[in-house]
Amino acid sequence: MKIVFLSNFLTHHQLPFCKEMHRYLGGDFYFVATEPAAVEQLALGYTDLNSIFPFVCKSYEGDYQYAWAKELATEADVVVLGSAPLEFVSERLKQDKLTFFYAERLYKHPCKIWTWPLKLYQLWKRYGRYRNFYLLCASAYTAQDYSKTLTFINKSYKWGYFPEVKTYNNLEGLIKRKKPANIMWAGRFIDWKHPEFVIEVARRLKAEGYKFQINMLGNGVLFDYIKQLICDNKLEKEVNLLGAMSPIDVRMHMEQASIYLFTSDRNEGWGAVLNESMNSGCAVVASDDIGAVPFMLQNGYNGLVFHSGDVGDLYRNLKTLLDSPELCVQFGKNAYETITQHWNADIAAERLIQLSHLLLQGEKHPYPYSEGPCSKAI
Repeated sequence: MKIVFLSNFLTHHQLPFCKEMHRYLGGDFYFVATEPAAVEQLALGYTDLNSIFPFVCKSYEGDYQYAWAKELATEADVVVLGSAPLEFVSERLKQDKLTFFYAERLYKHPCKIWTWPLKLYQLWKRYGRYRNFYLLCASAYTAQDYSKTLTFINKSYKWGYFPEVKTYNNLEGLIKRKKPANIMWAGRFIDWKHPEFVIEVARRLKAEGYKFQINMLGNGVLFDYIKQLICDNKLEKEVNLLGAMSPIDVRMHMEQASIYLFTSDRNEGWGAVLNESMNSGCAVVASDDIGAVPFMLQNGYNGLVFHSGDVGDLYRNLKTLLDSPELCVQFGKNAYETITQHWNADIAAERLIQLSHLLLQGEKHPYPYSEGPCSKAI
């Protein structure tokens, strides 16, 4: 069975899944990159992964590569279509060949009601009329959003992003190395990531006499604004702005943090830092609007979930962890187990291959798994 994954360019979040697919399928797996690696990522020190791995076809490098990419996309037994033009799969869809659409949520912004009839028709024409076209949901809200367009009904599977998973020979040792009341936030300093929430909870914690340390990693248009908020609230000793870092350095800080704050709103399609922070044994407090949260975070078991935009709810959850260090430790251990045993690239690759076999054998909308990747997305 030959499987082809099409997307814009190979990222470090997609690479572990691709490597597992290559391990299972060898020369019967290809990743088609339709664009060069993003310049802004390369400027931050990221590697151009398009140019390293033998299973990558770069459709943007001349007529030969483009023709090869089109041939791969048309002739493969299975295609996964990510952030790539629909033109690559138009022919195979006409031939009714098995294709998965890999997508985050459709409505990150509310749709104006008078645009609905036209949008419904456009989306149905694009996705809804093909029998062997299925949806891999890189958000807990993807299936719900597409069902409103009458597409992919009962044809949607839980999916996501599967960054590198680290296994620790001594999990107890990792947990013990974490600094008590060490809190971390990482991301771009932009409006929908809500870094200002972190400063507000820090202000409240200090006013109530808590001892803590918050490290904020990243950069962006709100960086200077956040820096000023820290000064205005006299939080220079409690909140550190550490700037943008490589993925390796981000993970190092996660391994030291006992608590991870994830404050984004519904614009966070998936949120791979949730995978990474859970894998690092952090007790996570995360917004319920983040795409990955309903799939991976069970409130009160492996983390805490707050209502998106409600700083008071975020603060109450954070105080719960600071007041109960033993709960923080248990959440961190359960979070690590969730990633290493249920949500990782190896399991995702194995399950996608098995699901593809079932569909190719003619089974209609099979759901071989009750939870995790390739289980039914409601």
